[in-house]
Amino acid sequence: MDPRELSDDDVVREVTHLHETRHEAMRGASESAFEAHTQRMLALEREYMRRFPEDSAPDPLRTRAGAREDAGQPVPGRDLGGSPY
Repeated sequence: MDPRELSDDDVVREVTHLHETRHEAMRGASESAFEAHTQRMLALEREYMRRFPEDSAPDPLRTRAGAREDAGQPVPGRDLGGSPY
């Protein structure tokens, strides 16, 4: 079923299930089954990010810029001194 046709709850449930089964699929599935799992996972993840952009945005501290900013280091492109570096 096309992820766009699923309810919000179904999208969340399906993404969760695919993430729970990913390791098993990688280690024990045939190449074609793993490819099908990958394509389904990617389609559902894209739909999840489309519907829930706030929930899928990265934690600022998990980005280079956020970690540098937290450590008090210069952040290229954000510094007020005018230099991009």
